[in-house]
Amino acid sequence: MKVNELILRDTLAIERTKLANERTFLAYFRSSIFFLGTGVSIIHINFFEEVNYLGWFFVAASPLVFGIGLYRLITVRRGIANMVEKADK
Repeated sequence: MKVNELILRDTLAIERTKLANERTFLAYFRSSIFFLGTGVSIIHINFFEEVNYLGWFFVAASPLVFGIGLYRLITVRRGIANMVEKADK
């Protein structure tokens, strides 16, 4: 056994961290879909003509929220991989 080899507890902690990272991305994805749906609804419902700009704001914010979530997913995934590599050396 290597001195820096990961034990079972550490391996399981890394797996929990990976799953938490994916859950966080799914929350960002869910929020972006919600923003898109809300924005399209506000734009198409005649009752909300006075706040039509709010609908366009939600539609524009949707890909932004998705992009932030995707960026965080990738950077945290790389960070976890780097941590595992350092521990295995």
